[in-house]
Amino acid sequence: MRIIAGAFKGSKLVAPGGSNTRPTSDRVKESLFSMLDGYGVLKAANVLDLFAGSGGLGFEAMSRGAAEADFVDSAGASARAVEANATKLGIDHSTRIHSSDVVSFLSAQRVPKQQTSVEGHSGGAEHGDGLDDVLDGEALEARSDLDDGDGRIFDLVFMDPPYPLGEDAVTQILGRLSGLLDMESIVVVERASRAPEPTMPAALEIFRSKTFGETALYFVQLKGKPEEVSDSAAADESA
Repeated sequence: MRIIAGAFKGSKLVAPGGSNTRPTSDRVKESLFSMLDGYGVLKAANVLDLFAGSGGLGFEAMSRGAAEADFVDSAGASARAVEANATKLGIDHSTRIHSSDVVSFLSAQRVPKQQTSVEGHSGGAEHGDGLDDVLDGEALEARSDLDDGDGRIFDLVFMDPPYPLGEDAVTQILGRLSGLLDMESIVVVERASRAPEPTMPAALEIFRSKTFGETALYFVQLKGKPEEVSDSAAADESA
């Protein structure tokens, strides 16, 4: 597992022990980041890497110009791998590692004030019925303070949940995440290509999708994205 481009190109990443992680292949990663480069979302981005594993997607983003990243994973081995990789790359000062399940992390986030009035945003404070049962797991102590005063907006979010995670749970997680985005934010959801397209909560929409063999990527944004971004995606798809 390695970083394929940018300031840390060629750096090998420590992988967590066990067989519970599913690193994104270099082929998929190369195409994914080419698309993100085209959207101009990487430079100085505040990145959130959910179900982080080794942190490969978040570190690839930082290699290509993102300013900082939060990594969330409930597995202790993953948290240790992310910490080792951040230290190895010399960017531990720009990373936050949260040893927590995704639901607990999102629930603890303070929704930015400007987001609380947006129609359809439930933010991270409300619990959807049944989600905690689906994601049964005790939240561990986070490595950083989850309360950032007025709350933070994430410019780029990677969401690569385990394939067995139910689609209802994926939708509910996206609903909680929507309150931490703005109109320029992009969420990338990685799922098995054989799985159904994720159902979007009221505030979000898929503006692009692409399949690579067994892997499908869905690019998600808040509804009402400026037309020029959606138009560029459509033009790219037709090329």
